[in-house]
Amino acid sequence: MTIEWNLVADIGGTNARFSAVLAGEMESQHVFHHSVEEHPKFTDLLVDVLAEIADATGWRHAPKSACFAVACPADVEEITFTNSHWHFTKSELEQLLGCQQLFVINDFEAVAHGITELGGNDLVQVGGGDAIPSKPIGILGAGTGLGVAGLVPTENGYQVLDSEGGHADYPPTTDRMAAVVGVLREEYGRVSLERLLSGKGIFNIYRSLCTINNIEKAYETPAEVAAAAQQGSDELALQSLNMFCSGMGSAAGNLALTYGAKGGIYIAGGVVPKFIDFFINSDFRHKFEEKGRFVSYLKPIPIFIVVRENLGLLGAAKKLN
Repeated sequence: MTIEWNLVADIGGTNARFSAVLAGEMESQHVFHHSVEEHPKFTDLLVDVLAEIADATGWRHAPKSACFAVACPADVEEITFTNSHWHFTKSELEQLLGCQQLFVINDFEAVAHGITELGGNDLVQVGGGDAIPSKPIGILGAGTGLGVAGLVPTENGYQVLDSEGGHADYPPTTDRMAAVVGVLREEYGRVSLERLLSGKGIFNIYRSLCTINNIEKAYETPAEVAAAAQQGSDELALQSLNMFCSGMGSAAGNLALTYGAKGGIYIAGGVVPKFIDFFINSDFRHKFEEKGRFVSYLKPIPIFIVVRENLGLLGAAKKLN
């Protein structure tokens, strides 16, 4: 008897994760992680991944179905990644995989599907009260870029609202933020949320503050800036990470107001869990609630930081079930 299996993938600007899952299930021990930068062509990597799966599982036949979650618009034939050099067409994937069914969805649509499967151990709550099950959920996540999505309850479950909200304009709420946006505007012309509220965004804030203060950069990566901030060893690094956290709070508050997200706001993505204690103790929650006459509207809304790994893979598998 031939074993039926599905291939799921979560492909961002920095990391590409693949999982071979038995048909009808959502989790697997067979997860394969690759760096985007190390592979010039996506389809070549996919051939290697299929060989890895065959070696690990013995499944040398085509998957029954596949779901690829991609960090870019997914409702077009040619998939071109926003924050990496990769591109491919859906026709190429279908030919290469030979599966019966192929879905290509936005990565935060996958995250949204995954959130419906999370338990208490997968989440850390930051303020607010209890979520109202009948109300919408907002999802915001910083990784290489910034993802935004929503979930709306329906009679038969839920509806995912996928979006490219991370590319909406960044609205500074302080003079210091406005100065940083001014520096970045000289470079980019237009400054989106993602330019500041992402892994790369932390470094964009830091180097902009260095320019404003006429100081040479001491760090060259977002991880170095975050580490120095947590250690309290560098004032500009500390200001940078605080500005990132405050900006995330403001953006999360805007999302809650836009969606009426009394079902809660979920902070996903790989960036925030790396400095979760700093984030929780920052101005994040204060900035979330700081919306003038609507403080009382936002105060009861719970915020959950997702600490579960491979959430995108879980959501991509959920899409197939």
